[in-house]
Amino acid sequence: MGYMLEIENVRKTFNIGTINEKTALSGVNLKLNEGDFVTVIGGNGAGKSTTLNAIAGVWPVDGGKISVNGTDITRLPEHKRAVYLGRVFQDPMIGTAATMSIEENMAIAARRGERRGFRWGVSSREREEYRKKLQALDLGLEERLSSKVGLLSGGQRQAITLLMAALKKPKLLLLDEHTAALDPKTAVKVLDISDRIIEENGLTAMMVTHNMKDAIAHGNRLIMMHEGRIIYDVSGEEKKKLSVSDLLAKFEEASGSEFANDRMLLMT
Repeated sequence: MGYMLEIENVRKTFNIGTINEKTALSGVNLKLNEGDFVTVIGGNGAGKSTTLNAIAGVWPVDGGKISVNGTDITRLPEHKRAVYLGRVFQDPMIGTAATMSIEENMAIAARRGERRGFRWGVSSREREEYRKKLQALDLGLEERLSSKVGLLSGGQRQAITLLMAALKKPKLLLLDEHTAALDPKTAVKVLDISDRIIEENGLTAMMVTHNMKDAIAHGNRLIMMHEGRIIYDVSGEEKKKLSVSDLLAKFEEASGSEFANDRMLLMT
């Protein structure tokens, strides 16, 4: 069976040959089946976001291979990978254009990768489709299609970014601590929206989080990273039964040290 994502022995070191040299990925191997929703946890500098950046092509990897749905994308520039990927970042300001309306933002996402010249103006059919999608978010945004996105809250912007990321049904949805900048109540809502969008569209997804409870509660599989490699990979029933203390014990066993990320422990 082919995999939706295959990462083989991917390595990345930053600032090679300088005093700031840092090995970020030291041979990452990971295979995702179609429809897998994997949460990724680990301490600071474990390689979580670096792995997502490697998949997205933010910079070239030093070695190894990355394939999406059987296509080798290792050497593809970032903009050429965008057709395979949807992405939501930690900063709610990144995924949307603040000075444009909600419907214009959604139209750009819907037309991404199309060859013909970009048509300004949104057809009534498109508008109706966007309204339906926004209505499902239950944030009252379907009545605000012409509002500038810059006027919205961080949670509303992340919800719209999620919708936009899923519009073209990407092969892989990458969520990089996408609720970390939101207040706890809004974070819960955005996570629920994420779950629903992933499920309804049958997407394959990876979610980096610093919140162990969220990592256990969401998705069908959890991986823990430490010092640039995957040290634990659990799925199905076994994942559902996990507790935060199980994860801390796993981390200590695999790394031989106490879990030293206060921000993560505060979330337990």
